Amino acid sequence: MIVEPSVPDRRRERGRLVGVVLAAGAGSRFGAPKIVAEDGDWLRRSVDALARGGCSDVYVAMGARIVDPPEGASAIIVPDWRSGLGETVRVVATAVRDLDADGMVLHVVDTPDVGPDVTNRLLAAVGRRRDGIARAVFDGRPGHPVYLGTDHLDGVIATVTGDMGAQPYLAAHRADLLLVECGDLANGRDRDTPG
Repeated sequence: MIVEPSVPDRRRERGRLVGVVLAAGAGSRFGAPKIVAEDGDWLRRSVDALARGGCSDVYVAMGARIVDPPEGASAIIVPDWRSGLGETVRVVATAVRDLDADGMVLHVVDTPDVGPDVTNRLLAAVGRRRDGIARAVFDGRPGHPVYLGTDHLDGVIATVTGDMGAQPYLAAHRADLLLVECGDLANGRDRDTPG
């Protein structure tokens, strides 16, 4: 379910990209939902990475904890978030597919050092194509954000399950997946423990 303020209908905007921050989980290893980490600073940074990085619209996937999204972002509520990351990705991919955007940029809330420069580089490399798929890598290590042109959304929706998000789909489309090195811009490491 998308919860958003009243905004002009941009469904037909050419080159529209939707950014989504994945932040629905309980953060069990972290000790609290990461959506509220550092008093919401991680969430604000993640939204900023997408908004200033080139996304027309930004949404935050929420479940374990519902918060007011940062200014300029809207919420996508994931009712069955306990089913795992796969359910969150399925819900957001379905919502974005229905918005008639050209692509979706998936980001995670727990990589606070990833900024707009990473998203900009990813989008410049993939060309915002509806048939494109790309992933930021950090010194060769796969990370986020991930770009999925809307031609791929049905395939992602069909393959996500449990705690696996888009990873199986990306692996199955390895030959088409553009890896964009961003290790000079950030370390891109997930923060799974406090401190």
